[in-house]
Order: sequence, then structure tokens, then C-alpha cells
Amino acid sequence: MFRIAGSVTAARLTAACCRTVTTKQFQVHGASLHVLSSDTSRKTRHGPAHRTPPSWQSVRSMASAGESQSKINYIFFGLAALFGGGGIVYWWSRKYMRETSKDTPKKAAAAVSSASKEAAETVAEKPVPETTKSAPAAPPPAVETPAEAAPDAESKKLLDAVPQSYPDFEVMPEIPGHAKYLLIGGGTASFAAFRAIRASDAKAQVLVVTEEEELPYMRPPLSKELWYSDEPKLVEKMKFKQWNGKERSVYYNPPSFYVEPKELAYQENGGVAVVKGRKVMKLNPQKQVAVLDNGWEIFYDKVLIATGGRPRNIPVFERASQEVKDRVTLFRGIKDFKRLDEVSKNASSIVVVGGGFLGSELTCALGKRSRDSSLKVIQMFPEQGNMGKVLPEYLSQWTTAKVREEGATVKPETFVKRARFSDGKVILKLNTGEEISTDHVVVAVGLEPNTELAKESGLEVDDMHGGFRVNAELEARSDIWVAGDASSFYDIKLGRRRVEHHDHAVVSGRLAGENMTGAKKPYWHQSMFWSDLGPDVGYEAIGIVDSSLPTVAVFAKATEKDTPRAVVEETGESLRSVTETEAEAVAAESSETTAAPEVEGVRDTKVFDLANYPFALFPHPESATDEPAPDVEAAAKLVAEVEAENRVAPTPKEDYGKGVIFYLRDDIIVGVVLWNLFNRMPIARKIVKEGKQHQDLAEVAKLFDLHADED
Repeated sequence: MFRIAGSVTAARLTAACCRTVTTKQFQVHGASLHVLSSDTSRKTRHGPAHRTPPSWQSVRSMASAGESQSKINYIFFGLAALFGGGGIVYWWSRKYMRETSKDTPKKAAAAVSSASKEAAETVAEKPVPETTKSAPAAPPPAVETPAEAAPDAESKKLLDAVPQSYPDFEVMPEIPGHAKYLLIGGGTASFAAFRAIRASDAKAQVLVVTEEEELPYMRPPLSKELWYSDEPKLVEKMKFKQWNGKERSVYYNPPSFYVEPKELAYQENGGVAVVKGRKVMKLNPQKQVAVLDNGWEIFYDKVLIATGGRPRNIPVFERASQEVKDRVTLFRGIKDFKRLDEVSKNASSIVVVGGGFLGSELTCALGKRSRDSSLKVIQMFPEQGNMGKVLPEYLSQWTTAKVREEGATVKPETFVKRARFSDGKVILKLNTGEEISTDHVVVAVGLEPNTELAKESGLEVDDMHGGFRVNAELEARSDIWVAGDASSFYDIKLGRRRVEHHDHAVVSGRLAGENMTGAKKPYWHQSMFWSDLGPDVGYEAIGIVDSSLPTVAVFAKATEKDTPRAVVEETGESLRSVTETEAEAVAAESSETTAAPEVEGVRDTKVFDLANYPFALFPHPESATDEPAPDVEAAAKLVAEVEAENRVAPTPKEDYGKGVIFYLRDDIIVGVVLWNLFNRMPIARKIVKEGKQHQDLAEVAKLFDLHADED
């Protein structure tokens, strides 16, 4: 409640304050400047009660009353200040102020009543002249209602300063009952979607509902840069230093960017609000309503499902005792990072189960931390090497050697058969017969898409790929879109797919947001993904990268510029999906792969096929049934040619500085991995998009200019 001493100027100031600061009541010396309308005082689904403004006469009268009263108040306060410790005078002045404040509304109301009465008397009925008794009495003249006098200039300015209508947020619900754009999930896909929506509809009001108690944030730093920070206080604030030393927060926007959910409907210029800690349990597509876990209903015009996925567990830990479960982390979000960060500071050993992107990144990060402590880090997985499902076997084994150099113990072709709790430790029985005692276990074996909404909402789920089944425009049903990890979309080049990577969340979220505003664009952009094993080794990939496919790789000598640290220093951006500038994309679109520039030979470039050459000349065992029998004579001839050129089979000890790996299906490039080769993704994207057969992949590799940075 505001109580401002002063004249008309004070009244203006107070009215202005009401525009920006919501108050329960707005007073000038106790004279109320608005009343609560009985018709709008009740709480409604689509908005709160509203305060209604007074007439200009009452505003003017109250301002005048405040002007006179303020002079008296100033005298009393002056006396109190003059006599210093005059407590009696001060007490009496305050008492007088309280009494006069109570009388001011009555005086103001009396002033308005008196003004109306005087106006009515000016048009009072005139006396009827006396006539003869035989003449009929003349009807009295009609009494006209006096027209409201126009306010003077000063009163008009004062009235303009009073807000005509503003919500009373004390009587409105915390969660709005309607949202033009409703986004379910608070991850990267939702972030990209509301940016796209706001770009197309500048005054859009977007409501995000997320189960997490966090504002939208980026996940990649949780397994990368945050672990390499030397400033604990920075990490506590969820900030990190990129490989180039630049400080950054994991949160996409500061809290000041967002508006309170209950205030969203009253943002004239639109905005984004986030409801945290709530889960959408059901959608009713016919009524266009979403039901939350607390029973609250939100009507929507357009809705995006961006629920992402939950970490997949393995049966041995699902069946384990509660003591074991309490010491297992399914790594996914900020909460999991904080827990593992604290555990790693006190534990003597940690086991990481999983050899994919996340498991390998966390193992390298924990291995680095173990160098300065007594922490022992063990990684195990059933594949033959790290990232064995993605990389060719020789490169997978090289990656395993790299992870070991970071300080971790790596156990390929190993998995947990049983887990029990004993003497404060988790005891893991392995398939090799070995038992390992550890303080904590991290499980990083992939994601399960969150599709619980499907059954209750009448939405289709893809039985093969998982996720909500959507069309090329990412639409599941009318006015319902799905983006990110939870979408099984139709790729117009590669068929139906589901992708679990940051860049896909960005691309699909942006496309869904554009289509929610009427764009009607199909999904054609091939999203990329990347992984860093610390600041010195990293790769980027696009398309279908599956180690069961035949591959052809071209490598060259690396330079100091061919590291994740170098690319961040050059671009200033750690999220390498963002470093694909529009200029690069345009340049890639304008180039033709068949017209590659002539480059002086292959130089010391090494060309390898799948797995350990020369066995890679034969089909991969998993795809052998669909392939014709190998031409042994041609294979022997090629072996002789390669040996003559001194190209030997790759080994894990080989130093694969930088290179490009092509993944083939029916002799068509369907995927590309850029190994320590950065800022060439638009070229790889164009090659995959064209879907052509190439006779000489070494010539195609020239497009990536592997020797650009060599002396």
C-alpha cells in the first residue's frame, strides 16, 4: 500500500507507480483511487479480478483534499523535527494523521456529492404560472439530466495517469488457465521453440511446463566443461569456462528474462513464463486442454510436446536392494551433475557403466579429477572399444587408449551380472568372474523417450524407434507438435528416425515453433552431434553413423588448430552446433561435390575401410546376408597395391590426427564423422543430402581440405 504526502504531483507519481507495481489498494492520504468491482472480484479461470478506475471528479477531489491535508501534516512534522526529542508532538502528529486519513475518503465523497447537487439545482424545475380555473393545467417541463462537465486540462492529465484496468494478482491462480502456446518440457527443444515462436509472433505469450525445478538449460556442459573448471564457486552457480576461457552459464536465459506465470496473460508485448515442478498428465486434443498432475487444466491453442527422455537403467540395478539403488546415479540433468560432483570429491572409487558418448565423456572428466586425488575411476561396457556402436573398430580402440591416458581403467567386453551391498560398498559381480568394490555407480546407457502422454492422449508411438510418431512437419495431431528426443520423425532423405542429440533438439524445436505459427515447413535439415574427450580430442557427426555399416576413412596429420579448444578459441562458442554460420551453409549449398577443386595428390593421407584392413574388404558380419560374395582376386590385387604404397593396417597405437569417415549404405554416403576436423559440417550435410554414389571417396575427401592448416 502506498501512502504519499503531496499535492496533485504526488497523485500523478502514485498513479504512475501503480502501472509498474501491482498493489492491493492505491491511496493518496487514505482516499481510495479505485474500487473492486463486484463482477470481477471472483477468481476466474481465464484471469484475475480487475480494479476499476474512478471518475475524474473523484480523482480531482481527492487530490485537492490531499493537497490541503499535506500542508497541515508538514507543519506537524516540522514541529517534531524542530524540537528534536519531542516525542509527544510526534505522537500527536501521527495520531492526527491517522484520524484525518480516515476522514479524507468521507470528505472526498462529500465533495463529489456536493458538486453533483449544485449541478442538479441549476436545472431545477421552474414554477408554473397561475392560470384561470377553467384552463387546463400545463404539463411540467421535462427535467433534463445534466451532462457531465468535461474535465479541465489538469484533471485530464491526472486521470490519464490512473491505470484504467490492471489485474489484482492476489486473487488469481498461480498457473494460468489458458495459453496460446503451451510447451510441455523445459529443455533445449522448448527453448528453441519459444525463440522461434517469438521471432514469428513478437507479442506471443508462451507458457512452459516442466517437471524439473530449473529454468531451461543446456545439457552438454554437464559432461564436458563443468568438470574441467578450477573454480568451485563458479560451478556452484552452474557456470563454466569454455575451452577458450570465456565464462558462460548453463542456463539459456537469466531469470529476469521470464515473467511470472500468473502475469503472462497481461503482458502486452508478450513473454515466456515457466511453470516448474509440474507434469502434464494428459492432453484432450478435441477440447484442446492439458491436465497437470495437480488436476489443474490449461486450455491451449497450440501445444508442443518436448518431454525428452529419461536415463535408461539396466535390470541388475533395477532388481538390486535399496542400499545399492541409493548409490547409483542415472546421469541426465543438473541434479545428477551436482550429486556426482559431490560424490567424486569424497569417494575412493566410481564405476561408470556404458561406453557411448556420455559414458566416455564422464569417464574422461572423472579421470582428470582422479589425477589430483585418490579417486579410482573404472569404466566398463560390452562393446570392444569406446563408442563401439558408432566408430569403426580401429578408431574405437584408439579412443579406448585415449580414455586410459586420462587416468581411467577401461574394461571392454565387460558387464555387470549381480550387484549387492556390503560394508558400505557396492559389490559388482562381472561376467568375467571378477568382483569390484566401489562407492558409487554411474549408469550411462542411453535414453528412454518420455511417451507417457501418448496412451492417455490418443497419440501414436513408434514401436520400432520409440517416441511419438509425427509427420515431416513434426505434427502428431492437429495443433499438437513433438520435437527433440521424444519425436520419431520422417526424414525425407533417410526415412523415419529418432535422434537423441543437442543439435537435433535445437533444429526440431525451432522447426516446430515455426510451424506452430503457420510456417508448414518439412524437416529436411540434417542435424549434427559432437563429442569431446577433453579439450584436445573431439569429433562431429551427421546422418546415420553406425559401426555396422561399411566405412571409408581418410586421415591426415593434425595441427595445433585441430582440437576442440582451438575451435572454441576461434569461434567463441562451445556449442559447436551454433558455429555453423549462415555464410558457411550458403557456401556449402552453392558448391557441387562433383566439381571438387584439384588438390595436389593425397600426400600422406591414409585411406582405410571398415575395421582392421585388409579384412575390411569383406562385408561386415551383421550385413553379410544381404551382400554378394566378395571378389577374392580383386581383394588380393587391391591389397598388393596398398602394400606397395606402404599403407598398412591401422592399429590402436596409430595417431589419427584428423580425418573424415564416410558411412555407406548401397554405396551411398548416409553418414559422415569429422575427426578433429571442425567448421566443415555444411559440406558433410550437403553430401548426405545429395545421396549420390561416388566412385572415388578420396576425391570427395578433398572437399574437406584436410591439409588447409599444414605448413
